[in-house]
Amino acid sequence: MIRQFVYLTAALMLGATWAAEAAAPAPETVLAHYGDMAQAMYGDVLAAAKALQRDVDTFLADPTPQKLMAAREAWKRARVPYSQSEAFRFGNPVVDAWEPRVNSWPLDEGLIDYVASLYGTTSDENPLYTLNVIAHPRIRVGAKVIDASHIDKKLLRELEEAQGVKTNVAIGYHAIEFLLWGQDLHGTNAGAGERPATDYDLKHCTHGNCDRRAAYLRAVTGLLVDDLAEMVADWGAHGKARATAAKGGLATMLIGIGSLSYGELAGERMKLGLILHDPEEEQDCFSDNTHSSHYYNQLGMIEIWRGSYGGKAHPSLRDYAMAKDAAAAKRLDAAMEAALTKIKLIKGTADSGRMSYDQMIGNSNLAGNTMVQNAVDALVAQTRATEGVMQALGLKVALQGSEKFDSPTPK
Repeated sequence: MIRQFVYLTAALMLGATWAAEAAAPAPETVLAHYGDMAQAMYGDVLAAAKALQRDVDTFLADPTPQKLMAAREAWKRARVPYSQSEAFRFGNPVVDAWEPRVNSWPLDEGLIDYVASLYGTTSDENPLYTLNVIAHPRIRVGAKVIDASHIDKKLLRELEEAQGVKTNVAIGYHAIEFLLWGQDLHGTNAGAGERPATDYDLKHCTHGNCDRRAAYLRAVTGLLVDDLAEMVADWGAHGKARATAAKGGLATMLIGIGSLSYGELAGERMKLGLILHDPEEEQDCFSDNTHSSHYYNQLGMIEIWRGSYGGKAHPSLRDYAMAKDAAAAKRLDAAMEAALTKIKLIKGTADSGRMSYDQMIGNSNLAGNTMVQNAVDALVAQTRATEGVMQALGLKVALQGSEKFDSPTPK
């Protein structure tokens, strides 16, 4: 059962832990707990993906609107622990090499299935923009003709980033999201994707190829489970991710926090969409779940800083920093609390139904734009505080930036 830690309040998350006056814990102890947290967190991610797989199988066996809704809710639940786990990226090369298999975005959904006419028929960047593998048992990828008569895991692996195009996303959470919701055709107005359950109903099929669409959804969900099981093993006692993290030292932890905070979350996932006012730039764009993923990204960073995943406190990076430079550690505490508050406002507003994230970034939505910009500013401040801790600890490492964030003028 997935731990019920995710609704902890900011006050609890930022509450008292090991005494500031205590001697600094050994870096090896902090890193050992970091590895234990990663294994536990990815274990919860895997459990949630298996629950999603069960609900997908139940839906495909009897494709009713109610069972489609259950599968969608399972997908949203699966995003919670995964979004928290993203703070283990960037400083960990094993995780970064693996991550595109489960979380690549944005994706050109025409590679997978039918799309609305407003999607267009061609793309200068992607020759497979409207390949629609679900509709075609034989497909051409460059000079190669591929037998796609049987949609299985092997075929989907072959299609991932086909012809070197990163938006040819055939697998992972967002491919599953598209298959469950379909395109969100509402722009920056209210509403998410509205794929009908009959897209999978063999007796009352809509949009054709319902058997192949079901095969795709079944295979891609199975691949997600397989890939997550691999990452759980990689964080095991003798796993390669744990070994490389230990070798990287405390810098690994701070790179993960600072890079997710700045280049990824503040930049690629938030600022770019705000600059362009483009709902295609929101991460969970089919389901309108972006606000939740952002919130749990922030929560995951706090958990790693405080070593408090699952409601248990252990010798943490914060403890080490507090013993070395209490002022720098307290600045990061305050910055994290401020960022969580700003992102929590976005989440609460979206969860209430008053305004979804894609509405917030709309061109004429001053109130929504302000909420997102305030969160971006808080994340940048959090990054600066993270850099302050790095400096206090004598760590000279570079955080991942964002070209689109640092040089925001679209080309």
